[in-house]
Amino acid sequence: MRELADLAKAREKADDGALETLRAELDRIDAEFLAALGARVAVCRSIAYYKREHGVPMMQPHRIGVVQQRAARFGEANGLDLNFMKQLYDLIIGETCRIEDLIIDAETSDGSAA
Repeated sequence: MRELADLAKAREKADDGALETLRAELDRIDAEFLAALGARVAVCRSIAYYKREHGVPMMQPHRIGVVQQRAARFGEANGLDLNFMKQLYDLIIGETCRIEDLIIDAETSDGSAA
């Protein structure tokens, strides 16, 4: 009987170890995801500076459509809810539009573009 209890404890420890391994993998993926999101925002800032310097309007509806369609295709291919993907990208696009607006509309104290 003691051998069965020891075997159960060993299995439980192995299961806990597997769970910790999976959680560590998830943490690593989250770090990569956040780094990629940061890189995406950095590129959007560069785009905003370009738009400001060249008089390009911030809103580019066709571009938003392209990005949303790509996210929808990814969702379909990976078994993700399409509403989830739309909401996720609505949030990401909304934040980058907010940042672009701040950059494009930024002015120096003398009223000229920064």
